[in-house]
Amino acid sequence: MSNELSAKSISCPYCGEHIDILVDGSLPEQEYVEDCQVCCRPIVLSVTVDLDGDSVVMARGENE
Repeated sequence: MSNELSAKSISCPYCGEHIDILVDGSLPEQEYVEDCQVCCRPIVLSVTVDLDGDSVVMARGENE
């Protein structure tokens, strides 16, 4: 597992714009809310770290 922040690009589930987020690789699983940098709506981010230490990010709308 990586203890550093890494940049990931996601697509906003509301407006579809690609935005960059920072992911903390020190936790194997986490879920948190971050507002879209374009439309300001809340995105629920589910982050898992695989065995190779790579972060996988799933983004969904708040009410999905």
